[in-house]
Amino acid sequence: MRTSKVFTAATFLLLLSRTAFAEEVTLPAPVLEWSFYILLIFAACVAVFIFIKGKSGTFDTLGSLLGEQNPMVHSVRPDVTVTECVRRMNELRIGAMLVMQEDQLVGIFTERDAITRVLGAGLDPSNTNVSGVMTENPVCVSTSTTLEEAMSIVTNQRIRHLPVVEDGKVLGMVSSGDLTHRLVED
Repeated sequence: MRTSKVFTAATFLLLLSRTAFAEEVTLPAPVLEWSFYILLIFAACVAVFIFIKGKSGTFDTLGSLLGEQNPMVHSVRPDVTVTECVRRMNELRIGAMLVMQEDQLVGIFTERDAITRVLGAGLDPSNTNVSGVMTENPVCVSTSTTLEEAMSIVTNQRIRHLPVVEDGKVLGMVSSGDLTHRLVED
């Protein structure tokens, strides 16, 4: 939204010509010429800024994204059964659950884990603890990670959820959907 306003203003200023200035104001030719060049330089700077911002995605970090989301950390203990964990994930309408022992992140249990490590392996979900089928030592990011960096991690690692951890404390989790939504919004 903000970018389109800046782009509209820059376009308007760029479309102004020396002739338009000359018709409205009677100034010496050198003043008109310098005014035009200053305006042209300003419009070029705005266009370069828009190009650079568009090329790098955005300047936002995961800290700003989490600040807007007001995140809640949803987690289960390692001794919870897969059935109970999946039930909670369904209630919360989320695709992954952090597995935490007290305040320490020990793993993450995702929909993919339920399909490949439980159902695909023929295990009974009501008799299987999450600790036996979770992804241990999940890839984590910090609040200073940019949205572009997070999207690169999600794409290259082929994962959908990134716990955001700062000084050993879990602050929240972002999904590939959160990242995509934010980048499209910008």
